Amino acid sequence: MNKLALIIKREYLAKVRNKSFVIMTILSPILIVGMVVLIAYLTKVNDSDKRIITVLNESAFFQDDFLTNSQTAYIEFKSLDLAAAKDSTLNLGYYGLLHIPAGTDLQSVAEKAYFYTKDAPNSLVLEQLESVFSERIRAKRLKDLGVSNREFKEIGSGFDLHTATFEGEENLKGINEIKALIGGGFGYLIMMFIVIYGGFVMRSVIEEKTSRIIEIIISAVKPFHLMLGKIIGTSLAGVTQFAIWIISASALMLVVLVVFGIDLSALEASSQLGPGLPVTQNVSPTAETLQTYASELYKIPWAVLVVSFIVYFILGYLIYSSIYAAIGAAVDNETDTQQFILPIIMPLVLAIYIGFFSVFNNPNGPIAVGFSLFPLTSPIVMLMRLPAGIGEGGVPIWELVTSIVLLVVTFIGIVWLAAKIYRVGILMYGKKPTYKELFKWLRY
Repeated sequence: MNKLALIIKREYLAKVRNKSFVIMTILSPILIVGMVVLIAYLTKVNDSDKRIITVLNESAFFQDDFLTNSQTAYIEFKSLDLAAAKDSTLNLGYYGLLHIPAGTDLQSVAEKAYFYTKDAPNSLVLEQLESVFSERIRAKRLKDLGVSNREFKEIGSGFDLHTATFEGEENLKGINEIKALIGGGFGYLIMMFIVIYGGFVMRSVIEEKTSRIIEIIISAVKPFHLMLGKIIGTSLAGVTQFAIWIISASALMLVVLVVFGIDLSALEASSQLGPGLPVTQNVSPTAETLQTYASELYKIPWAVLVVSFIVYFILGYLIYSSIYAAIGAAVDNETDTQQFILPIIMPLVLAIYIGFFSVFNNPNGPIAVGFSLFPLTSPIVMLMRLPAGIGEGGVPIWELVTSIVLLVVTFIGIVWLAAKIYRVGILMYGKKPTYKELFKWLRY
């Protein structure tokens, strides 16, 4: 055990004293905060560019339908023919010209209308214009059927179905998706940690193997202790770096927001606008709605989620880093690892994508449950389900316990197999390993 502690200490200090480790620890929070600030700034600049559309309306329809808003301004041309209107729009540098020809029938007038632009028009602008024509045509058809303007407004009004639990507690739309995104964020952190620091373990083994230092180390310690020490030491260095990133990035972001007055609401406003939303529609949620969502988010079992994150993070990282260490011991250079990396990455990628689709649609469905129990994907998928809670309405206790037990058993089995490959491969030189060779080493 003393030798294991020395190996862990050596690996930890070797990583944290490395120049690249120090540089990335300092630069990464700056780059992350800078990227967020840059995106917010560019979004604000992009949104501030108002499009100006000229309207040549030669009909008796659509007189007050095109209203200027925060995104688009409309300028109406009078006493101009189509050619002059086109030239004026181009010379003034406006976005486009909407031409509505003369006519006595609304349907035929709308069908002959054209929107002229220098290049292909933005789909959002085009759908906004089309929505005006659609509403007027729909209103005219209903009016011909004897529907009044007041009745038309009532017909066009939307409807929200109220939902509640059997206990009478009101449900909120999209709250399950929000919870899945929160859990998915935790799962994504695990995946990134495994990919980055698992690769560190593999490269560390390859470097020591190619420099022949490993031959001296093996004479003093057992291969299993060496492998385990590398895994634990590298993981501790990674945790240290992650903790520094989170603290420094949070502090730096707060300073930037306060000092420079950066408004991140531009990102939220931009994401709320979609092709199906008219620009005049108020999409801002009410204070009561925000308070209700905040209350639901507060009910998320954060303590359980954080503890589960730690447990799944440790077990998941130990499983995958053991595989990385075995691959590093089996090859002579990093180029030879490419044939073995894809089978390792695939379960992680599969967990992210299939986990999102399955948990979003049915968090307690067979696909979500199956992937949350399968050891190679459970650290990610189970964390997507846990924000819903444990027990009734959430993850059953037996599923959570079974998932952790399977992870522990898998960890023991993979560490045992990885140690057998590591023991043989660490002293093998000059031969490119194949899957057949690896299976042969497992029998030694």
